[in-house]
Amino acid sequence: MHEIAIANSIIEAVQAEAKHHPGKVPCKVAVRIGEMVAVDPDALRFCFEALTRGTELQSLQLEVELCPLRYLCPDCNCEFPVIEFDSQCPQCGGRRTRCVSGDQLDLAYIEVEEYEPSSA
Repeated sequence: MHEIAIANSIIEAVQAEAKHHPGKVPCKVAVRIGEMVAVDPDALRFCFEALTRGTELQSLQLEVELCPLRYLCPDCNCEFPVIEFDSQCPQCGGRRTRCVSGDQLDLAYIEVEEYEPSSA
């Protein structure tokens, strides 16, 4: 299960970025996951919650955006979804297509809010 390593990397990235914004607390982090990356979003969420439970990041929300596999044909500039691993261009029949989406694993954004210490 590589989802735990990915969840840990996300948390480390959030912690590193938080150091650049004193007085702010991370509240949401979003990742983009391509369908070819073979990451189970539910397993990733489970690992993320397990790793943040009982820490200062316990309230941090994880948002996962799934990105479909899409290719681009350089001959006719057609961008198309890949179905059943057929990467031939449906418009011109070209075979020199290249992947433009579906193989990524990116940190999309980190949302922060002002830190307000409790008065209790």
